[in-house]
Amino acid sequence: MKKILLSVAIFPLLLLGAATVQAATVDVEVTNSTHNIYFTPLLITAHAETDHLFQVGTAASASLQAMAEGGDTSGLLSAVGGADADTIDNPAAGLLGPGQSTNTSIDTGATGHTHLSLVAMLLPTNDGFVGLDSLEIPTEPGTYTYQLNGYDAGTEANDELLNTVDGGVPGSAGIPGDPTGASGSGGSGVTAIDANTSIHVHRGTLGDRDPTGGVSDLDSTAHRWLNPVAVIRLTIH
Repeated sequence: MKKILLSVAIFPLLLLGAATVQAATVDVEVTNSTHNIYFTPLLITAHAETDHLFQVGTAASASLQAMAEGGDTSGLLSAVGGADADTIDNPAAGLLGPGQSTNTSIDTGATGHTHLSLVAMLLPTNDGFVGLDSLEIPTEPGTYTYQLNGYDAGTEANDELLNTVDGGVPGSAGIPGDPTGASGSGGSGVTAIDANTSIHVHRGTLGDRDPTGGVSDLDSTAHRWLNPVAVIRLTIH
């Protein structure tokens, strides 16, 4: 009789122990490591291994296009079930400027989600974005650091021309804005078409030194950039 009571007492403790191992709180710090490029509001989400916000070498979804061309994350946010404990929308409460960092926490205990993704548009670009695609979240406690690339959605030619009227609308060409204030005007356009229409690693921007003409409205001394463009640090508890 005593043995039966002992077994019943231990059983819930074993279940509690298993739940504790599966639960995970992940502190997420994202740093903009560029010289003069801004990130639009970030979308950070934990999800199942088979899910993706984007994948290199594939065509961008309409929701990814809206984010990459105009910073609109609403379609992607809806696709992952909305903001909750393991999906954080706009942790910086606005643009994330060069050298700035933002911190947030994600709880995967309730869902058991094992992978992490992140996106935000790069400004000023036509359809460039910083991205993290389905990183397996470490299970051992500690701090893990990764560098993130800028990607090209492949949905719009990188003409490097400002269009502050409807440039952020999918299907309307042009860069929707420049938070740096360093852009010029009157450019003829770097290119009218890009050969690779799938998501790919961004080649960066060209720019020029002519504020009222040239091929680009971007300033080569302010807006040129190379990968990587961000650092993400995950602290696992």
